[in-house]
Amino acid sequence: MSASTRWDADTAVDELYAAHYRRLVRLAVLLVRDVETAEEVVQDSFVAMHGRWRRLDDPEKGLAYLRQTVVNRSRSVLRHRTVRSRHAAGLEHRPVVGAHPGADEETLVAERRREVLAAMRDLPDRQREVIALRYYLDLSEAQIADTLGISRGAVKSHASRGVASLRHLLKDAS
Repeated sequence: MSASTRWDADTAVDELYAAHYRRLVRLAVLLVRDVETAEEVVQDSFVAMHGRWRRLDDPEKGLAYLRQTVVNRSRSVLRHRTVRSRHAAGLEHRPVVGAHPGADEETLVAERRREVLAAMRDLPDRQREVIALRYYLDLSEAQIADTLGISRGAVKSHASRGVASLRHLLKDAS
């Protein structure tokens, strides 16, 4: 790279920076919703453009290139945030104490599941249906009432009786 080409890139980027930095930061703030990250996105976009200045087909399109780079980098930030928040949400459901489950944990969980299913079989049909729809399919009272063709009050009653029976049956099994 010759000194004049390097100077042209430096000058052009400096001029674009002076004229458009604030607007590009405002654009990025609208996309990423935080000033510090927006400033970082715009700074990184200018650095990327400086490195690619010689490869621009039309130096007059430098601002358009910058805008596109800011939008693309903002999208990357948002994707990264989404992945990070999903990962963090997954960690919230893990037990904090004991990073690794005990060797017998799977066996204990499987045994408890068998006990619950056996106790469910002992419930009257309507209570079993309501409990299954409520706690296994996570349906609302209204959805259960519609599904079974009964009133919401009947759903509440069957659920209450069913849970009480399960408690009693599972306490005897323990």
